[in-house]
Amino acid sequence: MDVESIGTGRDLVLLHSLLADRNAFERVTPVLARKRRLHLVNLPGYGASSAIAADSIEDYADHIAAVLDSLRLARDVDVLGNGFGGFIAVALAARHGRRFAHLVAAPALRGFPAAAKQPFYRMADLAASQGMPAILEAAIQRMFPAAFALAHPEIVAERKSALERADPKCFRSACLALAKLDLSGVTPDIRNRTLVVVGSDDATTPPALANQLAASISGAQFHELAGCGHCPQIEDPARFVAAVESFLDG
Repeated sequence: MDVESIGTGRDLVLLHSLLADRNAFERVTPVLARKRRLHLVNLPGYGASSAIAADSIEDYADHIAAVLDSLRLARDVDVLGNGFGGFIAVALAARHGRRFAHLVAAPALRGFPAAAKQPFYRMADLAASQGMPAILEAAIQRMFPAAFALAHPEIVAERKSALERADPKCFRSACLALAKLDLSGVTPDIRNRTLVVVGSDDATTPPALANQLAASISGAQFHELAGCGHCPQIEDPARFVAAVESFLDG
């Protein structure tokens, strides 16, 4: 597993989205690392992380539990996931909740409605048949609101370049795992202190559905970032960090 560790303080593991690699957190790591030891994970097929046999989000969660052990992180480690990483973090809490402390799903859902699963099947097919370049435009549309993408072509180019380097077979596996995801039966059993963060303009993981995830976890907090899409750590780093640190320090 490809993991970069920086900073000092209490451990915080960061898990990136389907449409990014760990560098998607680069705009928030300098601030978070001032008082936390960050562990930025490249999920299987991204960066130098090798593929794993994973058919479900639960398989990825078990893999991350093993990563926590391999890094010898204490059980008060906190876990934050964005998108795909958020789903993995929620499954991790359901299956290995005693292995870590705070959960930040930024964002995640319990599962996708039937219509919302179709883009995952399309991206899986395109990645398998034509490679990663075939899904880059669709990925940007899922990551950012149109106005943000238009105003920040340099960020769009940066994100396309990072995603293009992902392993298409691993990307396909992740898409199919997300399409069949259903965490609705396990989220009421999560006991980790939880924050669900979502952008108000997130069309990929809509706020109403993210709020349902928060409502299904006992004591979970819900925070909506106005004007942000699926990757608020890129779109509005300062407000993202403020929400996360307020929760982790509380």
